[in-house]
Amino acid sequence: MSATLSPAWTLSGFGDEIDPDPTVQIAVLKALGAHHIEVRSAWKTNVVDLDDDQLQSLRGSLAEQGMSASAIASPIGKVDVSLDADLEVGRLRRVIRVAHALETPNIRIFSFFRGEGVSVESTRDAVMTRMRLLADEAEKAGVVLLHENEKDIYGDTPERVLDLVETVGSSALRLAWDNANFVQVGVKPFTDGYAILRPYLDYLQVKDAIAATGEVVPAGQGDGELRETLTALRDDGYTGFASLEPHLAAQHALGGFSGPAAFGQAARAFAGLLAEIGVTTK
Repeated sequence: MSATLSPAWTLSGFGDEIDPDPTVQIAVLKALGAHHIEVRSAWKTNVVDLDDDQLQSLRGSLAEQGMSASAIASPIGKVDVSLDADLEVGRLRRVIRVAHALETPNIRIFSFFRGEGVSVESTRDAVMTRMRLLADEAEKAGVVLLHENEKDIYGDTPERVLDLVETVGSSALRLAWDNANFVQVGVKPFTDGYAILRPYLDYLQVKDAIAATGEVVPAGQGDGELRETLTALRDDGYTGFASLEPHLAAQHALGGFSGPAAFGQAARAFAGLLAEIGVTTK
């Protein structure tokens, strides 16, 4: 593949995996060649809880540094499905306010946890009802919900992710693809899921994991079939975001942390994979 024909993907990353301070988040991402940031929290405050002053400060910092938001990494749907559906609709409205302020249409969401001993099948109707309500809200607001295949939610396997997106059937519900999360639920991401989910895949979150332990590792160092996935995306003409979410130092219910050094390690591992297949970033 000649250099002139190399596809270019847009590099981004979860800023709060670097540092709680947006100034540091932006500086590290810029040093890695990124001009976009995925916003999950700032000053240790989740996007759902950012007040107007914080939001304007963050908007100003991004503009001053020539950075744009690739997506808002919200926690919507990362709650028990038995909770009142209106609660997540209300929280989504607050996140939509953040997305509009930071001028991105993309909002990451999830498809609900369930209580201990509750079968995933028994939650299907409740999940679909809630996801339809969220999609309705997104359609009205002109935003796109990107469902992430987080472990232990309804949509954590390729078959249930497909069921979800086809049942809801909304142009405002698309997919954020995460290889590592699939590995952690016993799935071979490319082998088991790529072909059926590719028509709905709009956003790539970059991390890898080891199947035997679930440990998250830099891209290409685990069992996430990253090379196969990235090559297929290249061949399919993918031109979207590739957002680094390394989780190399810590993982918890609402996210993870890496720190500047480990984040850089993750970025270099991903860049190495892309170089092998002739993809550049911008």
